[in-house]
Amino acid sequence: MSHQLTRAELAHDPLRVARRLLGCELRSSHPEGDVRVRLVEVEAYRGGDDPASHCYRGKTQRNAVMFGPAGHLYVYFVYGMHFCINVVCTEDGEPGAVLLRAAEVLDGTELARSRRPAVRKDAQLASGPARLAGVLGITREHNGIDLTDPDSPIRLLDGPAVDEDDVRTGPRVGVATAVDLPWRSWIDGSPAVSPYRRGGRRRIRDQG
Repeated sequence: MSHQLTRAELAHDPLRVARRLLGCELRSSHPEGDVRVRLVEVEAYRGGDDPASHCYRGKTQRNAVMFGPAGHLYVYFVYGMHFCINVVCTEDGEPGAVLLRAAEVLDGTELARSRRPAVRKDAQLASGPARLAGVLGITREHNGIDLTDPDSPIRLLDGPAVDEDDVRTGPRVGVATAVDLPWRSWIDGSPAVSPYRRGGRRRIRDQG
């Protein structure tokens, strides 16, 4: 039986937590219904040593959640139209998070379709960080929610272990700096994994 992840399980380096999150489930409960997904693609972001991170230049009102404690949800708005969701990790006061890039919808498919009507294939409903936030109904009001709280409307649960042979790593998607760090991890063969787009100076950052 799966269990809800604890703060202690998430209070580690983002690279370690990113690998831990592959195969885990995220469950979102709303008055209109519930959606449950399996995480298949994630990206790690650190603090002061990661120029692609939102917290690289220090603490602000926007990124304050990234400074802990671990287990909270960091939600931000990108391109003026999409929300992206991150799981905060590391020890309290040390910034870091894991961007949730893609997932497979396990339950609540009809509700997920209604939230992303332009997506043609069910396998791609949560393929990409914006789609993932959309199918779960996550918006700015969920920023700071405690994923480890049993009463939280959004909960993070353990899932079946993913074999190391099925895990791939590579550069993060669309970042403007630190473009070659292999801090993106995904489950090989999952149809929900998002397409890779190399970043650069002219690309707006899409990171946690």
